[in-house]
Amino acid sequence: MDMKWLEWAKQIQAIAQTGLTYAKDIYDIERYEELRRISIDILANYTSVNKEKIALTFASDSGYATPKVDIRGVVFRESKILLVREKIDGAWALPGGWGDIGLSPSEVAVKEIKEESGFDVVPIRLLAVLDKKFHDHPPEPYHVYKMFIQCEIVGGKAETGVETSAVEFFSLDELPQLSLERNTVEQVKTMFEFLDQPDKKVILD
Repeated sequence: MDMKWLEWAKQIQAIAQTGLTYAKDIYDIERYEELRRISIDILANYTSVNKEKIALTFASDSGYATPKVDIRGVVFRESKILLVREKIDGAWALPGGWGDIGLSPSEVAVKEIKEESGFDVVPIRLLAVLDKKFHDHPPEPYHVYKMFIQCEIVGGKAETGVETSAVEFFSLDELPQLSLERNTVEQVKTMFEFLDQPDKKVILD
């Protein structure tokens, strides 16, 4: 399906948000508010989500429009990768989530791994910074950068969290159904390349 409408909606929303941040003239403000309404109408027309929810989740930010940051922790043990089963869709993902204000990317990775898997870890190195639009994720209304940070277990034990229902390690040839919103098969395969090639360079989209 051609998803150009989604890209247009995101671009219009970004223009509107940034314009509303800096506009002083009342007529300019009205024009940017109209652009924001148009972006909401586009999403409402092509999806089953009502306008009120779209306005709340997609078009409620303020300030200069910037991409969101999703951080994933990459943990290996005995040549297997750590995955957690997400309660929201029953599929598996590298532990992680949105970046938190006040925390560095490494601190977020450590926190998310602890909360979702029970393991205490220390960050080792950055493996990849990917733009979600270049990868086979389901469409979504946000522009997202994904950071993959390798970590090493130093304590704790496997325990589920508020958002997870299982914690396991998987080899490359036994990967379960993945939560594609969070990570693709190709991305997880790429993480295994870093295990096999310790000198592999950081990947940047």
